[in-house]
Amino acid sequence: MSDVGRTFEARHSVCPYCGVGCGIEYAGNGRAGGWEGPVNARGEICPKGAAAWEAVEDEDRLTRPLVRESGHLVTASWAEALSRVEAAFDRIVEEHGPDALAFFASSNCTNEENYLFAKLARVLGTNNVDNCARLCHASTVAAMSERLGAGAMTNTLEDLTEADCLLVTGTNPAEQHPVAFRSYLLPAVRDGATLVHVDPRANDTTDAADRHLPVRPGHDVPLLNAMAKVLLEEDLVDRSFLAERTEGVDRLREHLAAVDVEANAELAGVDPADLRAAARAYGAADRAAAFTGMGMSQHGCGTDNVHALLNLALLTGNVGRPGTGVNPLRGQNNVQGAGDVCALPGVLPGYEPVTDPAARERVAAVWGVEPPAEPGLTEVELTHRFGEEVRGAFVFGENPAVTEPNANRVAEAFDRLEFLVVLDLFETRTTEYADVVLPGSAWAEKAGTVTNTDRRVMRMRPNAEPPGDARRDLRVIQTVGRQLVDRPGAFELDGPESVFEELTEVNPLYAGMSYDGIGDGYQRWPFPEGAESGTDVLHADRFATGERTAPLVPVGHVPPADDLAAGELVLTTGRVLQQFNSGALTGRSATLTGMRPEDALQIHPEDAAERGIEDGDPVRIENGRGEVTLDAEVTPAIRRGTVFCTFHYADSPANALTGDALDPEAKIPEYKHSAVRVEPVD
Repeated sequence: MSDVGRTFEARHSVCPYCGVGCGIEYAGNGRAGGWEGPVNARGEICPKGAAAWEAVEDEDRLTRPLVRESGHLVTASWAEALSRVEAAFDRIVEEHGPDALAFFASSNCTNEENYLFAKLARVLGTNNVDNCARLCHASTVAAMSERLGAGAMTNTLEDLTEADCLLVTGTNPAEQHPVAFRSYLLPAVRDGATLVHVDPRANDTTDAADRHLPVRPGHDVPLLNAMAKVLLEEDLVDRSFLAERTEGVDRLREHLAAVDVEANAELAGVDPADLRAAARAYGAADRAAAFTGMGMSQHGCGTDNVHALLNLALLTGNVGRPGTGVNPLRGQNNVQGAGDVCALPGVLPGYEPVTDPAARERVAAVWGVEPPAEPGLTEVELTHRFGEEVRGAFVFGENPAVTEPNANRVAEAFDRLEFLVVLDLFETRTTEYADVVLPGSAWAEKAGTVTNTDRRVMRMRPNAEPPGDARRDLRVIQTVGRQLVDRPGAFELDGPESVFEELTEVNPLYAGMSYDGIGDGYQRWPFPEGAESGTDVLHADRFATGERTAPLVPVGHVPPADDLAAGELVLTTGRVLQQFNSGALTGRSATLTGMRPEDALQIHPEDAAERGIEDGDPVRIENGRGEVTLDAEVTPAIRRGTVFCTFHYADSPANALTGDALDPEAKIPEYKHSAVRVEPVD
């Protein structure tokens, strides 16, 4: 890729990586730098943000459309590429109906892009649109929406500095959200807050913790139920809150009466004394804040895990006040926004169900067409039906051939598709199956908004033009929409600000927001009329359901889908500081240039000794779904019986090993518990 003719200008934008939403901009000399944004108030950025410019100038950027000829991708004009998309999608809809199409939206892209992309699917007549939030936090959203009425952080990063206890479950913010951790969580710890870390492996977050509960993967419910039992036994509950703001406490008491704290601790793989101490720290705190991540959500019982965590918050009255709440930490910069704007198969903008006639009518008044009334299929359900009910797909800014579970099965599914179009920055594992590849825009080439992990809508501004013949994503989606939809005006909106204005008409959470009002700051949803910046703490007087009370919900342990045979270990996966997802946003590798450590399989010394494995040895990890070879990192940081590797590397794809069993409610895969055999490579 040549940058001849490209001009770069430092303009305030938002980091494209995690959900914290730090302000970054072009800093000259091929680098990105921070500015004093709404979240990173001192202008600090993490290593990922500092390297964010690398993708913008990467020599492997797509700069011209590609089409498949005789089994190979070759360059083509935009007219040729788009005409193939139009012809294929028109044919599939005519022969099989609109539900034979699948739309994969992107939590790495703007609200405006995702909104228009989801609108395209609905106007064509299908709710088959989803985004990778399905693979990370769908169970969190399901549980929190059902109980509280909103599947998002209940609090703000700023007010969480007031917490007296931080219960961090299934996430490693010191590495995954470093600016949020160092600017908000760590100051609370330094001011005396107790940090309890629930995670099967010790990591940088554990280093700051007062107590570590190394839970056995897939056994969060026994641990959290035991903590709830301690709260009740030792009267560490908020009686007035229970009486005024909850329902079902007697039913929960009855359910927990059968819980044996010591037995549950043993099942969860933690010390009973440590579990009791953690429960006391949480229950005795004036203000206790819980944080949750993919270690909790990516299970076949992920929704139940979050229900059990919500029980702790409601039992102790830690909802609706600063320094409290249940706070999911989002993994990508617009996971929250992609869901907010309806890039999900069961909801319209603002999370109103597609099954609600009034919501459909309200949207139809703006779109000129009523969206379908039946929920569509989720991302994993769609790939499972490739070649059967689903004949064509449009993948926007994601790499599902790497990120979905049971990757070998997914590869076979992509082979069965009749037609695949991909809009992205680079050739990826997914583009290997594409019939048309469209070159899109990087973060620094976009205008629009994103919504961070604590519900702040913030603006991105272009620091560069796309390279070569690449186009801005919003323009591409508008062009495809005009070609596929015979409805004048539906995709004629004049740029991202006009798209956002339409979005505020159909999304009650964003009503009243504007580009001018956001400026260099933010507006936080929900945004009531007359608000300056929005609503900080949710559920203060009423829950987002509109009700004064929320239910307490008994949940029981559901064993993981993979049974362990003799000699097998549990594989769990996650992020580390240097890496980001599948590589579709970072070019040649899934990590940032100059930052990649050797990928490794963390294994406990006793498990390694039993298998004749020494530190640095190459090892084969395998099960009935596939195999991966990595070097062993022998360390007591990982609990015995469990091994850990990242899910980022396309050349050692952990998802060749993960299963595709789904949470029955949220339809999220069980990434965090896979039975594997580990042995040295001869």
